[in-house]
Amino acid sequence: MLATLDWIIIIGFLALSLSISLYYRKRASGGLTDFFLGGRNLPWYIAGISMVATTFAADTPLAVTGLVAKNGISGNWLWWNMLAGGMLTTFFFARLWRRSGVITEVELIELRYSGPEAAFLRGLRAVYLGLFMNVLIIGWVNVALASILKGMFGIPPDQVIWYVAGAMAVAVIYTTISGLWGVAVTDVVQFTIAMTGTVVLAYLVVNSEQIGGISGLQEKLADKPWAFEFFPSIGNTAADMGSTLTITVGAFLAFIGVQWWSSWYPGAEPGGGGYVAQRMMSAKDENQAVYATLLFQVAHYCLRPWPWILVALCCIVLYPGLNEPGMGYIYAMNDFLPVGLKGLLVVAFLAAYLSTISTQLNWGAGYLVNDVYKRFSEGNPNNEQPKIGSKLLDDQEFKKSKHAKTDKELITASRLATVFLCILGIGVTPFITSIEDTWKFIMECGAGLGLVLILRWYWWRINAWSEIAATIAPFIGFGISKFILGWEFPNSFFLTVGFTTASWLFVTFLTEPTKKATLTHFYNKVQPGGWWAPISITQPVGFKPGYLALCWLSGITFTYATLFGVGKFIFGDYQLAAIWLVTAMVALGLLRFGMGKTKVL
Repeated sequence: MLATLDWIIIIGFLALSLSISLYYRKRASGGLTDFFLGGRNLPWYIAGISMVATTFAADTPLAVTGLVAKNGISGNWLWWNMLAGGMLTTFFFARLWRRSGVITEVELIELRYSGPEAAFLRGLRAVYLGLFMNVLIIGWVNVALASILKGMFGIPPDQVIWYVAGAMAVAVIYTTISGLWGVAVTDVVQFTIAMTGTVVLAYLVVNSEQIGGISGLQEKLADKPWAFEFFPSIGNTAADMGSTLTITVGAFLAFIGVQWWSSWYPGAEPGGGGYVAQRMMSAKDENQAVYATLLFQVAHYCLRPWPWILVALCCIVLYPGLNEPGMGYIYAMNDFLPVGLKGLLVVAFLAAYLSTISTQLNWGAGYLVNDVYKRFSEGNPNNEQPKIGSKLLDDQEFKKSKHAKTDKELITASRLATVFLCILGIGVTPFITSIEDTWKFIMECGAGLGLVLILRWYWWRINAWSEIAATIAPFIGFGISKFILGWEFPNSFFLTVGFTTASWLFVTFLTEPTKKATLTHFYNKVQPGGWWAPISITQPVGFKPGYLALCWLSGITFTYATLFGVGKFIFGDYQLAAIWLVTAMVALGLLRFGMGKTKVL
């Protein structure tokens, strides 16, 4: 249980979070751009750290602990594989998102596509992402917090939902008061606390009497050499490895070769999207959008994982045979943290939870207000001159008309939408029984959509029907593979990707292209480059595919080499650590060269 000092630390943290929101409250009252994008004035380091904090949810250390318990360090390839897509977003899409001038990801739809099908797609995606997917994510993060509260304090299952609701209420309060500025700055504070807490826990557990440092950990896991492997052994069976570790060639190909570009997943959307796009669009300028996203990728894959992995390896020794291996992380907190530090770790998990929930609420409310309420009540697509009946209006005339929503009305609607999502998220939470199953469902029901989200920027022939087909087809493909054929991952994933890709390509060439006027407007505004011959053959400054590809590949190499170099150093393999870190430095030099050639530096 917590001592008085622990409670003082927790209450102090909550007071700090609320005081930040009060400080930034005026910055959220100017209009939707201020409330959801911070007035497009966030420094790159705040935007980047805010992205990292959002992906550090309360469930993340527990999930990593479970992966390591089952498959050793190499189990993390379940999410490490997404780096390729993240670096693609950094160099090929961050500047385009900032240049587009939209408020939300789905507003881009009516900037890029034309006709009633574009309006339908915008509304569909706004509800699908802002309501359905958003509530699922909020639900699984709530389930993770509930597990922590039950493990730390022994709160009965029928009562824990009220404690989760209280934590969520804190997020609602500071999100509705301060908008994105308050959310982002609070994220920076929360991430600092969360990382400090996890590093302290890793140090105490690894150096405890039961473990005896890194050398003691290696001795105690000498019969489980697979636990320290950074890469899966392709095609080996469990008997070959002497462990539960096994990965087929098909699964490896799905992770490395297909998933990163084909599958929609929150925080790792191909081409950018969701809260990552929101942070890119909130940056001060295009280059700062690139810096923010690059910081996110490096910190996400290099800075965060090792404290979690070290505790997870210790949990294999300390708590063998758990039905829920992820709970080993909570047991380690209970068993190894003294008074004061236990409060710090509770704050760390609370900070991780709040940073994710506040972003989900702000981001989701943006879709519901900007792309449903405002768009369909005003009846005015963002790429057309406003009109009433057949009369065209200039911006000032439209703002004075009864059809236009005032900034005050829109801010009020945004705050109400935030509260609505909170209530809905709490209501859904008791029905989510497995975080892992929710992950798999989201990943497979977005399989194949990713390629459309990438190509819509660079290929003029993609139209609204392409994206509609790519949004709906994964559910059909998943249903066929799961309920008719009875396939499991990765075979089901490959089938869904193939079915979705074939579906949207067929629909693309079966339907008419987007109107030339819309394509021209989009190209002139965003200047994406690529295959736009019917519209323009002029490539924008900075669009140099060869150098962008160099940035992409060197960014991936730098991040992986740093990740593995730090790991080898921790485990005392200094020769391999030096090789990895020298590789990282060479890649960093190539990265700087490529960024200079594309006008980012």
